[in-house]
Amino acid sequence: MGSIEEKIDLESDEEIPFSTSQGTRKVHSFDFETSHIGSHAALSTSWIFKKMRTAPLRSVYIVLIKAKINMLLPFGPLAIFLHYLTGKHGWVFFFSLLGITPLAERLGFATEQLAFYTGATVGGLLNATFGNATEMIISMYALKHGMIRVVQQSLLGSILSNMLLVLGCAFFTGGIKNHTKVQEFNKAAALVNSGLLLMAVMGLMFPAVLHFTHTEVHFGKSELALSRFSSCIMLVAYASYLFFQLKSQPNLYSPIDEDTEKIEEDSDEDIPELTQWEAISWLAILTLWVSVLSGYLVDAIEGASESLNMPVAFISVILLPIVGNAAEHASAIMFAIKNKLDITIGVAIGSSTQIAMFVIPFCVVVGWIMGQPMDLNFQLFETATLFIAVLVVAFMLQEGTSNYFKGLMLILCYLIVAASFFVHVDPTKGKFD
Repeated sequence: MGSIEEKIDLESDEEIPFSTSQGTRKVHSFDFETSHIGSHAALSTSWIFKKMRTAPLRSVYIVLIKAKINMLLPFGPLAIFLHYLTGKHGWVFFFSLLGITPLAERLGFATEQLAFYTGATVGGLLNATFGNATEMIISMYALKHGMIRVVQQSLLGSILSNMLLVLGCAFFTGGIKNHTKVQEFNKAAALVNSGLLLMAVMGLMFPAVLHFTHTEVHFGKSELALSRFSSCIMLVAYASYLFFQLKSQPNLYSPIDEDTEKIEEDSDEDIPELTQWEAISWLAILTLWVSVLSGYLVDAIEGASESLNMPVAFISVILLPIVGNAAEHASAIMFAIKNKLDITIGVAIGSSTQIAMFVIPFCVVVGWIMGQPMDLNFQLFETATLFIAVLVVAFMLQEGTSNYFKGLMLILCYLIVAASFFVHVDPTKGKFD
């Protein structure tokens, strides 16, 4: 039947070349009606597979099952069970670290999926925001209980970890993976972030200098008032930075390899596996679960310090920020390997800028509301360490290029900082406990 109808169709086309399309429409509709019955099962099957591709179960498989690192997911609930059953803080601390690791990697994956729809600038900003949600929740928890020094040290350590360790590992792995070409990023955007970090250092330095030079008008009160005033100024500066970045001068932050990315959009590697709303939902779910595990991690710090014979200050400045920045760490390395350094800079340096210009001043304002004397006096040793680290990173970023040697230098600088805090005695230990 099909061949006879095709012959009739061809003969009609040859005999009446200038006829209207009504005759051919009737023939094609007849073909559709006869073939529709025979292909009904195939259409039903394809419809089912299409529904499976868009079903939530598919996103669950992609996010929670597909990656091999998800084998570590059960350690998170195990840490919670050990917290309530045994109370052994050392094991709770260790299993919390293992449980957060796959969540951090999946958080970076979900942010990468969302970056397909929002662009590199907004994608890096969202990754920094979701990555810093852990630090925000930990800080609010500690601030509510009067652990001001823990808040200061953990936030300072988060800035140092992002600038030196996260960015260093990203440059190192990206440089080795792409050793045949020079990796470049938007130099203008990196310099703006460096300037904001220097402004944050200025806001942290003046209360510390005022305190240690004993030049306050009212001892103990002037530095607190200055910290609260400077925090409000820094919040205004960060809000202005967001407006400048997203609305006023968006072209300044566009990726330098935008044309290359447009050409590579057709490749299978750059096709998003999640829809926009699925990526947003998973970001919220994973951030919530990371925050829950981070809470148990904080509760186990003192017990882990005693069992590991390690100072609490070292855990607060070095170990805790490494866990809190695990999301940025995984995603920054992933983007650097894929030669998307603009998102890497937005994740690592953007996260440091967000903590220095938003999270720290926000904690000062919230402490002001709570009646807690949270200030910007991070002590002389911590402030000097931050100032030198910002200068080192600013010099590394001024050329707009990266390689594995720059990454290695940043990693070695972080090791020096870690060793320094390991032998550093906190002069205000127990002051706010």
